[in-house]
Formats: sequence, C-alpha cells, structure tokens
Amino acid sequence: MPGFTSPVRDLTFVANELHKFEDYREALGFEDADPDTIAAIFEEAGRMADEVFHPLNRSGDEEGCKLEDGKVTVPAGFTEAYKAYTESGWSSLAADPEYGGQGMPEMLSKMVGELFSATNHSLAMYPGLSHGAMSSLTVWASEEMKQTYLPKLTTGEWTGTMNLTEGHAGTDLGIIRTKAEPNADGSYAVSGEKIFISAGEHEMSENIIHLVLAKLPDAPPGTKGISLFIVPKFMVNSDGSLGERNSLKCTSIEHKMGIKGSATCVMNYENATGFLCGEPHKGLRAMFTMMNAARLGVAYEGLGAAEIAYQYAVEYAKDRTQGRSLTGTKAPEKPADPIIHHPDVRRMLLTMRSFTEGARALGCWAGMLLDISERHPDEAEKERAEDLLGLLTPVAKAFFTDEGTTHASTAMQVYGGHGYIAEWGVEQLVRDARISQLYEGTNGIQALDLVGRKLALNGGRGLTTFMKEVYKGLKAEEDNDDMKAYVEPMQAALADLQASTEWFMNNAMENADNVGSASVAYCRLFAIVATGYMWVRMVRVAKDALAAGTDEKDFYGSKLIVGKFYMEHYATERTMLRARVEAGCGTMMSMAVDAF
Repeated sequence: MPGFTSPVRDLTFVANELHKFEDYREALGFEDADPDTIAAIFEEAGRMADEVFHPLNRSGDEEGCKLEDGKVTVPAGFTEAYKAYTESGWSSLAADPEYGGQGMPEMLSKMVGELFSATNHSLAMYPGLSHGAMSSLTVWASEEMKQTYLPKLTTGEWTGTMNLTEGHAGTDLGIIRTKAEPNADGSYAVSGEKIFISAGEHEMSENIIHLVLAKLPDAPPGTKGISLFIVPKFMVNSDGSLGERNSLKCTSIEHKMGIKGSATCVMNYENATGFLCGEPHKGLRAMFTMMNAARLGVAYEGLGAAEIAYQYAVEYAKDRTQGRSLTGTKAPEKPADPIIHHPDVRRMLLTMRSFTEGARALGCWAGMLLDISERHPDEAEKERAEDLLGLLTPVAKAFFTDEGTTHASTAMQVYGGHGYIAEWGVEQLVRDARISQLYEGTNGIQALDLVGRKLALNGGRGLTTFMKEVYKGLKAEEDNDDMKAYVEPMQAALADLQASTEWFMNNAMENADNVGSASVAYCRLFAIVATGYMWVRMVRVAKDALAAGTDEKDFYGSKLIVGKFYMEHYATERTMLRARVEAGCGTMMSMAVDAF
C-alpha cells in the first residue's frame, strides 16, 4: 500500500496566511488559537492520521465488521486507534469547555477531519457522528440533558448517532413510521426501525447515544409532525453511572460497496425509553442542526479522498516506467521513462491537485464562517457569515464529494490495470469515496437546496453578499498584469454565474421543473467560481511571499502553476455549465415515461 503524508504545510498556509485566522482570534474568543498553536495542531493531527489511522485502512476494509447475537465486532486495531484518538483530545478539540472541551475553533476541527477521513474513512466515521450529535444537543437539549450527555460525548467515552432513515422513507422524512408514546414518568416509548445508521452498534465506547426522529400520537402529518428523541443504548442513572440496557438492538449490518470498517446498522427500537429533545413536533429543525454540521464534515471527506488519491497517484507516477517521453528520453539509465513525464498523466495529477488545494482553501473559509456565525460580537458580521455559510455548505458538500469520487477513479487511471487490483490500495479509495455523494442528502438534493432554498433566502441577501465578495476581490486585482491569467477567467466565470442566476429568476416560476433540471449544473458552476476565487487569493499571497524573498520558493512557486492550471481546466467549464442551465427542462421532461 502506498504511503501518505498529511498536507500539514498547506493546511497551515490556508489557515494562517490566506484566511489569517489571527485577525479574528480575539473577537471570536479563541485566544489560544494563535498561528503557532494552529500549526502545532495540524502537525500532531497529521502524525496520528499517518501513523495510527492509515496503517489500519486496508486491513479494516478486508476484515470489515461482524454481527453476532446483537454484538458488532469492529476490525482489529480500531478500538485501540479510537482510544488513542480520544485520549489525545481530538474528540474534544472544538467542544465547549463547560463540558470538558478544549474550546478551539470549529474551523480546526473540520480541517483536521480531512486528515482522519483521508487516512481511514471507516474509522473516522465513529467519532464523526458523535460530533454531529453534540452539535444538535448543544442547541436543542435542556440543561439537564446537556449535563448528562455532553461531557461523555466530549471525551469520546460515549459516541452518538443520528437515526433518520427508514426503509420506505429516505429524504422524505415526513412519512416516517417510528412512533413515540408518552410514559407516565415523562419519558417516551420509542418503537420503529431505522436503517443506514452509521456506528449504530459497537463496543468501542461505553455507551451510544442515539438521536432518533419519531412521531408523537398527536403529530400532524408530514415533516411538521416530527419530534427528536434521545435514546441511549444504556440508561444513565442520576449519578451518571450506566444502568440497564435499553430495549433497542442492531438486527443486521449492511454489506456495502465500501467503508466496510464502519458499522452501518439496521436499528430496531421496541418500546425503548427515549427523552424528548427540544419541542414536540420540532424535531426536524433540531435534526437539521446536526445534518448541517455533518454536511460540512462530509465535504471534508470528499477532500480527504481526493488528497489521498493524489498522493497515491504521484508516488506511482514517479516510480512506474512506461514508454519514452514525447520530447526525448528523461531517464536514460532506465529502459523507459517514469510516466510522470507523459502529458496526460500530468493532466490527471494537476487536475487532482488544483482541486484539493482550492477546495482546502474554500473549506477553511466555510469553517471560519461557522465560527464567526456562532461567536462574533457584531451581529452584522454574524449575519453575513451565516448567509455565506448557508450557500457554501451544499456547494461544498456536492462539489467536494463529486470530485473526491472522480479523483479516486482518476488515481486508478494513473495506475492503469494495477489500480484495479486490490493489493495496490487504489480500488478501495474508489469504493470508500462513493458513499460521500449519497449520505447526508444526495448531491442532487444539495443542488436543489442551493437553488430551491438558499438563493432566495432572506430576499437573496446571501447570494448578493457572495457576488459582491467575489466581484470586489477580482476587481482589486484586475489592473495587475501578473494576475490577468487568474483574474480574467474568474471574471468570465462570475459573469456566467450571474447570467445563470438571472435565468433561474426568469424561468423558475414558469415551470418548477426548470429548477430541478438545471440545479446540478448551477451548483457546480457556483463551486467552480467559489473555488476559483480562493485560487486568485492564494496566488496573490504566493506572489507576495516570493517577492519578499521567501526560502520556500518551491512551495509558493507551485501555487502559481497549479492555480493557472485550475483556470485553464476547471474555470473553462463555465460555458458548458451555463449552457446546461439555460437548456432548461423542456427536452428532458418531454419524453413519455413508457418510452424510457
């Protein structure tokens, strides 16, 4: 299996030099998150990802999870690795100090999540679901509930899940059948079956806290009748100790294409004791708090998949010899040249790299916006951050995971036939990456969320803010001749995004299918503009560093090359995507169902 080295230098670059988190540290109350500490956090996270998570990736895939008598056994080494993860404080990095957390920025938690997902997607899912549960409990649970559950979730002694999906109800949660009957003591008897429950059963933690969507007896129909319940695997006594096991169980685990080391469970609740979290019939709002946090986390899974795919491909391309370079022999001492000298291989590698570095910058911006939206003392700044984050969350989830899957496949193409063979490790990347396009809302749903909800939210305030931000940033650089190769393609892409937006405004009311038909193309165009804007900013920082005489000429110099490649290969998709948007729904909806 190829090696992996966490991209610590690039993480530090985007957090400290590009987005300059230092400028926000005091206002947001993160006094300890100075540039040196941020760099040290990335360094330590990278060490754990490289040395603890990555060595278990292939073996975890080969062994998978097993269910026997209701007990799930995880792959060998996972329990020890999870313990090392929690004891090192990674589960508590961004958690509230009131419940034992370190109180660091969410931005950092999301960014280190890339490293853990990249090196072992399956293992990273166990604590990842807990972080989502914690976000929902922090906002919606009573103070007593918070004191009961959050400290143990923070330390990782307990883990959490989210139980939404049922066999007949995927995205359409309004038709769930799980019921919650009130008990005399104020608790509820929860009964029903949930599927696709990641980390639903295992013994790596002492307890599992399930967040379950169910309907009360008097629930109105549809999504307005959903409530959220806390249903622990083991009951929690008043002194915090664990009591008897609740009446819930894992009845089967899914046999999946990938992430085989993650226990994806069918959970059966038989009058299990649950506790209402938040208000009756307001559960969907509470669950969306968890899902929005999870969607940003899943975006980083896609980025992580692309990063490890890139590293595997580069290692192979430098070593594999095949044919001679078109412009003359590059390795005369060998019978053939390394394939990295072939233009098509370089095309694949630079496509992967131009995505990963641009996406890392965009993801960091989204993470900062999350912190600003929650903690900035200026209400106008909080509102601006919340508006931008609302737009960027579905965009990042869809774009990052689409490209993560694409680039895992691209790495296989670099390997050729060897990539199709399990021992090289690349085919696992393809299988593991594919799930991220599906869960937490398929990418088609993300695109519909962007176009159908987020664009018009608050009178289009967020969209206006984004457009002004990008326009202003590009305008500031347009008179610099050395920036034209980066600025002009993005100005053209921004114009196409604006025109596509106007097309929606003019055609959505005429036929609602116009929204659905064009949303995926629009979402990708939006992502290409947002990521390209990050590249313009990164190139400016790199040029300034080179002009100042930096010792890291290779690091900053590569930004200029990779950024220009992005403009030549990603930004040029703009005309195709605009054409797809403006094609509308006419042709695709005209064919009779029986003709398919």
